[in-house]
Amino acid sequence: MKSMHHKISVTVSPLTVFEKLFHPHEHGFLYESLESVEKRGRYSFTGGAPFAVLVSRKGRTEIHAAGETFRPEGDPLGILRSMVQGTPDWPPVASFSGGAVGYMAYDAVRLTETIPDGNPDDLNVPDLYFIFPSEMMVFDHLEKTVELVVFAEKNPQEKLLHLQKRVRALHDETLSNMPSTTGKKVEMVSNTSKDEYCQMVEKAKEYILAGDIFQVVLSQRFRFPMPTMPLDAYKALRLTNPSPYMYHLRLNGLDLLGSSPEILVKLEKDRVTIRPIAGTRPRGGTPEEDRALERELLADPKEQAEHVMLLDLARNDIGQVCVPGSVRPTDLIYVERYSRVMHLVSNVEGRLREDRDAFDLVRAAFPAGTVSGAPKIRAMEIIDELEVARRGVYAGAIGYFGFNGSMDMCIAIRMMLVKDGIGYLQSGAGIVADSVPEREYAETENKARALMRAIEMIGG
Repeated sequence: MKSMHHKISVTVSPLTVFEKLFHPHEHGFLYESLESVEKRGRYSFTGGAPFAVLVSRKGRTEIHAAGETFRPEGDPLGILRSMVQGTPDWPPVASFSGGAVGYMAYDAVRLTETIPDGNPDDLNVPDLYFIFPSEMMVFDHLEKTVELVVFAEKNPQEKLLHLQKRVRALHDETLSNMPSTTGKKVEMVSNTSKDEYCQMVEKAKEYILAGDIFQVVLSQRFRFPMPTMPLDAYKALRLTNPSPYMYHLRLNGLDLLGSSPEILVKLEKDRVTIRPIAGTRPRGGTPEEDRALERELLADPKEQAEHVMLLDLARNDIGQVCVPGSVRPTDLIYVERYSRVMHLVSNVEGRLREDRDAFDLVRAAFPAGTVSGAPKIRAMEIIDELEVARRGVYAGAIGYFGFNGSMDMCIAIRMMLVKDGIGYLQSGAGIVADSVPEREYAETENKARALMRAIEMIGG
């Protein structure tokens, strides 16, 4: 596989390119970061036309490439690693310039850990789904340039010229960034009633008091008829809930779109970053109310204790694969605001050991403690017992493994999954010893509200 790249100056947006060039096809992706350059927002990526696709369900893997289907035996993550590391010709462009793009479902943890699997798989989505784009574009918002990147077995220059021609044709096109809106209410149904959720919380507290766990995250899933195209929902979402990790993945009939605030884990060269988020309040209706809620959040002993516990878990996770003594917090317990909620956040960094790589790092950190609990294994066993269905993509990871060894995965929260005309979204709350069931239930609803608002903006 050969690669070529070429830098151009264009005024077209990543969203326009995705909509016009990649969204119409079976596979495509758009990754944006809708914050300032100083806060993780320098690059956006979009692409498609994969030269290979890896799909894995319950340990069985299929690779689709060159018009054929292969079914290799062995560890699915190990197979993905060999594919990423087996494509040595990659261009030195930005932090990501080609590789595997996709997701790890929460249930992919069963590839490495023995936990129960007794819940119905009502969504029936793969545990791993990664594409290897043969065409992609890297938008550098600081330099205001775009790098075209292509991969081909033969004639990469011809492929590059063809991509450049298609992009230039978009130059004068005008994109409607917002779909027509009606504000009509969209009917959403949860798989868990309020009473059932509160009973789940009470049962979890019994496990906590018995010493099984310190904390567990319990979630509910909403389903609704999708009122319009998933791309329109993404357009609304990026306006109503801009976040560090905005994404729209098209994966052969499965659409994932979301606005996650939280890194699972990130690797650039040998620098590891993890940012646990735990502790939530709704945004205030006025600046004064907003500041009062911030003070309340910072002073809440329950929220502080939960955050510190999950901060320690994150440090321990990456400590398994980092140079001893290199793991340290760089920002400790501060408030970040989003459109509908505010969170307590910390930032932790470390240096990856020379005998470890991005896949070792993901195995160590996955799934995040902030969406499972502590200790992780027992918490995940309790999640399987108390929740009513397999989680699927929710609480898993979405991002990329780069040919250059880099990796950036966000936690699959604030996410909408669309399949067969039905939309699904899921949200959870961290349960600790002094949790109030009704308050935890309300937290799951507050977290879902931003997505609900985006959907209702376009509700036909």
